[in-house]
Amino acid sequence: MDASAIAARLASGVITPLVKKLFVSEGPGAGLVDHPVRVSSLVSFTGEKRQLTDADLHKLTRGLLRSAMGSPDNGERPVPPGEEEAVALALARTLTHLGDLEMDDVQAVRMGPQALAQALKAAGPDCTRDLSADGAYLHDALLTSACLHILHFFTQRSTFVARTLVEHSGQLAQVIAKTDLLLARNPSPVTKDTLFEERYAAHIIQKHGMLTIYGIDLSRSPEQWPLGTAYLSLEADLDRDTRHAMIRAEHAFNGRDRVLLRGVAGSGKTTLVQWLAVTTAQQDLTVLDSGAPLASLIGRVPFVLPMRTLTRQHDDLPTPDEFLHRTRCPLAGAQPAGWVDRVLASGRGLLLLDGIDEVPKRTRERTRRWLQDLLATYRKNVWLVTSRPSAVRDRWLATEKFTELSLAPMSREDVTSFIHRWHNAARSVSEQEERNQLDTYEASLVTAIRTKQDLARLATNPLMCGLICALHCDRRGYLPSGRKELYDAALSMLLARRDRERDMEAPDGIELTEEPKVRLLQRLAYKFILNGKSELDRSHAERVIADTLPSVPVAAAQGDATAIFQHLLLRSGLLREPAIGTIDFIHRTFQDYLGAKAAVEEGDMALLVLRAVESQWEDVIRMAVAHARPKEGAEFLMDLIRRGDGSTSGYRRSQLHLLATAAVEHATELEPRVRAAISERAGALIPPRSPREAHDLAAIGPVVLELLPGPERLSDEEALLTAHTAVLIGGDAAIPLLRRYQDHPDPQVRQLLCNAWHRFDTVSYAEGVLADLPEEDVHFEIATPEELSTFGKLGGRSRIRVSKGFDTIRLVQGLRPDRVTHLWLPAEQSATWYWLAAFSRLDTLTLDPSTEPVDVSSLAAHPFLRVLRIPSNQPVVGREALIDKVMVTPYQPDPGIDPAV
Repeated sequence: MDASAIAARLASGVITPLVKKLFVSEGPGAGLVDHPVRVSSLVSFTGEKRQLTDADLHKLTRGLLRSAMGSPDNGERPVPPGEEEAVALALARTLTHLGDLEMDDVQAVRMGPQALAQALKAAGPDCTRDLSADGAYLHDALLTSACLHILHFFTQRSTFVARTLVEHSGQLAQVIAKTDLLLARNPSPVTKDTLFEERYAAHIIQKHGMLTIYGIDLSRSPEQWPLGTAYLSLEADLDRDTRHAMIRAEHAFNGRDRVLLRGVAGSGKTTLVQWLAVTTAQQDLTVLDSGAPLASLIGRVPFVLPMRTLTRQHDDLPTPDEFLHRTRCPLAGAQPAGWVDRVLASGRGLLLLDGIDEVPKRTRERTRRWLQDLLATYRKNVWLVTSRPSAVRDRWLATEKFTELSLAPMSREDVTSFIHRWHNAARSVSEQEERNQLDTYEASLVTAIRTKQDLARLATNPLMCGLICALHCDRRGYLPSGRKELYDAALSMLLARRDRERDMEAPDGIELTEEPKVRLLQRLAYKFILNGKSELDRSHAERVIADTLPSVPVAAAQGDATAIFQHLLLRSGLLREPAIGTIDFIHRTFQDYLGAKAAVEEGDMALLVLRAVESQWEDVIRMAVAHARPKEGAEFLMDLIRRGDGSTSGYRRSQLHLLATAAVEHATELEPRVRAAISERAGALIPPRSPREAHDLAAIGPVVLELLPGPERLSDEEALLTAHTAVLIGGDAAIPLLRRYQDHPDPQVRQLLCNAWHRFDTVSYAEGVLADLPEEDVHFEIATPEELSTFGKLGGRSRIRVSKGFDTIRLVQGLRPDRVTHLWLPAEQSATWYWLAAFSRLDTLTLDPSTEPVDVSSLAAHPFLRVLRIPSNQPVVGREALIDKVMVTPYQPDPGIDPAV
């Protein structure tokens, strides 16, 4: 394909946002001058107003090139793939000469785009020296296109230019408009795809760019919040044999392109899917190309595929051309013929299959075969599959080379961050008096979470944290202590107090108190569960209400099933209509809680035991124990135990015994014999013998800590898995157990203890676990300012690993440099390394991976540094200065380790 044709592909919607980043962003009115402005004073990568580094500029030109190239069509690329990076780098170097031009914006506009491009080339004649003829031609075409938009930017910025150069301004705007119109009329499939992808990206951002934060019901409170404000980065546990690495969940595709992500209800799986889809659709290179973790999302097209929607009314699963139709995308009819196939065939897709656990069990294996067919046909795309933990067995997609991750319970730091974000969101729509109250509530809730174990046990995922924040405000600082009480209070807030406190006076003529609403909704929830669905047709839901109304006379007296259902849909806060004619609960957890209540009241305990092996019923069974009367609950738990004892499958036996153990915490009263029987079965599963068993045990909660053994008589692998289980459970109650592992001879066990610091109270963990932990063969990890401050009080250590974001001066002050012999730092910690002279005993320096070259020449001045460890593929500048002074040792970084953790 001709290079000029490729450059012409750049519609204004693609290139304008990139061009704007080349220039300083100033406050309102800053550009309204009555005189010309020097071009060199406007650029954002030189001088005192510098906002872009050379590396940032390179990222922008790389993105510009990717946008222009589009799909890698066979034989249509103007330069070999290996030279594309060189073209991007040459274009970045040419654009830096905007800061060298001896002209103002008026003169530049008068020159026109071609002349400006020639001036930039003349200022940097060596920029294209190493390119082939085709590469130089592509560089020039892209440069001219960029100059057109640069000049148009000038005309929009300055009133002087706009007033004195109306003709030039109009001509530039006309050229850009004609380019966009030509692109729109061009019958080329590639051009049609590009234009449609712009519309589709805008749709994804609009559809998934908002997040519901449950329970913020203050005055003028919206129901949804911008995803960028509300999103909380959570951790996932990468299971690789017995080695465990915590990574940030959104970095799941760092070094891998097929991921199966497990997480309990409310843990943030769907929110992560939304964030990945929106981030990919936005294609903000300052985010995506900031480092390796997100680089694989550049240039991709996201497809959000909620499995509940794909399987709701169809026995068959969709082919790629049906993705948009089956997910009810309003642009489905406008997509160019064969567009999805072209995207996937070129390896540009990001496929997000959300909720495998919501596929009926009878069709789950067929779903797996459907996914295998897609994987075999479209190999080069990026795939994420989410599921509740036990819905699919271990290594369910191992033959397809999927990496399994598990969303970890929220750390103490995550919970504190969530509380802060929640109250910030609430403050943004509150009156001054409410804001003052929210300040008080936030501070008291953070203190309560840190000091009350029963409350900390509940605050383990975003959903529960949101309910806790809402109830804490709603009840003016009072909180229930158990999970059942928490849900009861949340339902009361949503069903009864919400309308009353908003002065809603029966706008539909129907007034129902909390009790009849609960009875109707629990029956509806139970019908969802019995049908194995997370969505129902509206007509089906109305029939359920019609069948239930005779037993709820106060509701029957106010309207028929259609009217009552409409009232519940609009006023309960628990139901929604994601598409016309389709109904679901706002969150699966509410559905399971209400369904469990219905099952217990209808005496269906035997049915619950029968369904206990089905993953979709797990939370229903746990909540049923909470709703049951003491004797009823005890017999139910014993039935689960007996069914597990009689199972011929070891997996089923463990599953049922673990489920009974997990349900114990919900029982308000339990006979000692029942508790003893359950503890005996759970003890047979301890110590854990695989990462999956460790996660299953941790999901049960703090009650497992009482059963976990110390390291005595455990193998190294068992000790590592047992300690990992305790880390996942977290809380102050885990610290005494972990202290018993601090002298373990296996360095992997002790390294796990070092890595886990940020998941606990900083001071308590440092004093209880780290203070006496041997340091000779592990790196003490520092991830937060609080940890750095506490670290100095420990007296420092010899081996230290530091995450990103620390000021160099603070590191020197806080790390006790006179003790440090081995230091592990982000490669981008600083431009030069002379400051390391403060570490007078430093022997070995390790650098984390970076996408940009690292200049190591200044390390030659360090008097004692003997070894420099760098990633094997890390670009390095100044290596020759280290010859005969420092031994440079390449190492293969573990793609699962997130340097920020």
